Amino acid sequence: MLQIRCKNNGITKSFPEGVSLLDVYQEFADEIRLPYPVVSAKVNNTSQGLKFRLYQNRDVEFFDAREGSGHRVYVRSLCFVLYKATQDLFPGSKLFIEHSLCRGYYCNFKKKGSSSASTVTDEEVDRICQRMQEIIDLDMPFRRTEATTEEAIRVFTDRGFQDKVKLLETSGQVYSDYYTLGDTVDYYYGPLVPSAGYLKVWGLERYEDGLLLRVPDWNNPSVLAEKVEQPETFGMFAEKTHWDIIMRLSNAGDVNKAIMRGYASELIQVSEALQEKKIVKIAEEIDARFHREQSPVKLVLITGPSSSGKTTFCKRLSVQLLACGLRPVSFSTDDYFVNRLDTPKLPNGDYDFDNIETVDYQLLEDHLTRLMKGERVEVPEYNFVTGMREYNGKRLKLGSDTVLIIEGIHALNPLLTKNIPDEVKYKIFISALTSISLDDHNWIPTRDNRLLRRIIRDYNKGAFTARETISQWKNVLQAEDLWISPYQETADVMFNSALNIEFAVLRTHAEIILTSVPRNCPEYSEAHRLLKFIRFFIPVSDQEIPPTSIMREFVGGSSFKYER
Repeated sequence: MLQIRCKNNGITKSFPEGVSLLDVYQEFADEIRLPYPVVSAKVNNTSQGLKFRLYQNRDVEFFDAREGSGHRVYVRSLCFVLYKATQDLFPGSKLFIEHSLCRGYYCNFKKKGSSSASTVTDEEVDRICQRMQEIIDLDMPFRRTEATTEEAIRVFTDRGFQDKVKLLETSGQVYSDYYTLGDTVDYYYGPLVPSAGYLKVWGLERYEDGLLLRVPDWNNPSVLAEKVEQPETFGMFAEKTHWDIIMRLSNAGDVNKAIMRGYASELIQVSEALQEKKIVKIAEEIDARFHREQSPVKLVLITGPSSSGKTTFCKRLSVQLLACGLRPVSFSTDDYFVNRLDTPKLPNGDYDFDNIETVDYQLLEDHLTRLMKGERVEVPEYNFVTGMREYNGKRLKLGSDTVLIIEGIHALNPLLTKNIPDEVKYKIFISALTSISLDDHNWIPTRDNRLLRRIIRDYNKGAFTARETISQWKNVLQAEDLWISPYQETADVMFNSALNIEFAVLRTHAEIILTSVPRNCPEYSEAHRLLKFIRFFIPVSDQEIPPTSIMREFVGGSSFKYER
């Protein structure tokens, strides 16, 4: 008999060898009483599906779709149901699950024989929805098969799934899992729910030239997440995907094959060139608006979520503005932090440094207004050691060729510049919007890109261990949802700081850092997940990453100087 300790309630019970997590949950269900249906579990802090069987004493913890791993299991399973429905109705069609959008997932759907992806009709979407509901009502089981990677490659080769073949051929794995739903085969790099009947909450609708898969709300999985229109974000993804197609880099297998053929240096050069081209275009647009007769732009506002590369972008933009003949003067909203004792607090008593009330935005706006009128202003500097705002004689006065640049997480919040006309402001949103997928049905969450960057930067600076960074990440994301995401669509332009070869370079830094996370802590689960997916990419040295690259902000070696 095994001794299984349930971390949800701290109770240990005996079970026979080979017992499934689903059977273990049934034994503990009355004592756990989670408010929503359980969809996944962690065994010794590693995410597993509910069909996983136990053969040794273990700690287990059960989750509903509110928790990160539970939500991913739910969405992953729903994607398989969508894929099966499209194959049942349109044999030979292609489904590409590309990225998160509008609090759902954008999918590109292409029927067999069609040269265009924009061929799905409302009637066809209705048919797909009907078939998905039939699969769910039948409670079709998801069946997992573990096989040698060679056997898995043969299975996918026979079905013409070259995206999965390239991924597995370059993965370096001895064994691989694949799943079947009825007679449909697919690959997913994480566990699924036991059967389709678990998927009660979902939606599907046309969106732009594809489909939008609607998923449960993170906080209340019994309802759909509220749809938020994101046309500018969609446009940025579409632009990146366009270049991916031109470069023939749609997924990890494509990147790995290119690296194996010796094209890593070229991929780095092209990616950096595309970003520089975009920065030049933004600088030229600012220059044109600066010199117009009516309401010339005097203020550039730059924001983005954590580890998007705001600071390096700001410096590179300043260089290009200088090349246009303008004199950029930049400072951060951080210098306008209120004194630490006046900082708002979270419910647990910790300081809420991401709250808009952390910034003395009234003083900031007053200074901006006076500067743009030509007045000389003494601006503060925040002392992060004492937690006090100081005045050290730093005075600014704008010349006739000067443009102000403000960078910070609240830069697009209307409270900061509510009395300054929009016509004189140029707003920029920057993020690392990953467009490379593992394969056609396994997208890489954009937040994972930024989390890896942050883990590496925090570790290199000696600020936090990987475990500490991971433990803080949930609060970071919640703050972004409150203070950044609501305003990103108001930007005049969006900039994507992700590079096609980025994960291959990040692997060389992140792997050893992530392996340092102890197995006996809750953060191990996330470290293990990140390691599992980043190891799909063949590692590439950062030697040829330019010193001005945004990536240098995280891996080190930048030629720019960073104050903090």
